[in-house]
Amino acid sequence: MDKLKQVLSGRENEEETGIMGTLNEASTLSWETRIKGFAICFVVGILFTLLASFALFLNRGLTVFAAFYTIGNILSLLSTCFLMGPVKQIKKMFSSTRWIATCIMLASLVLTLVAALVLKKALLALLFIIIQGLAMTWYSLSYIPYARDAVKKTFNACIDV
Repeated sequence: MDKLKQVLSGRENEEETGIMGTLNEASTLSWETRIKGFAICFVVGILFTLLASFALFLNRGLTVFAAFYTIGNILSLLSTCFLMGPVKQIKKMFSSTRWIATCIMLASLVLTLVAALVLKKALLALLFIIIQGLAMTWYSLSYIPYARDAVKKTFNACIDV
């Protein structure tokens, strides 16, 4: 369990000493608090996504669906900051293998909210939701070794048939 804590918090090979290490340890959340924060934020994100589905089926419109769905995705994405910390999460998000998927994902999150809440264009919001889902899937696959390669090969095999 200690090894898992070290890997998720980004301290697997780091040995911090001195005053900076002491300050960092004093200012960070405990492991239990991190897990609770992650769980709460993730569950609230899932609830927003479910509320979005109910809003769509209860005839509240596509704009309400788009707003709730996007807020749910943002909360679920932010929940991972509890596990490894926001700075480490942002560094990982913008690493050389993920920065394009991250930029597309973040842009689609913002554009979905703008289309749904500001412009009130349901079909445009739906287009950005589709882009959002694809970008989040591609982003998530970057954390699984060789998953992107497998998806590319599968897609190419389907296209070539």
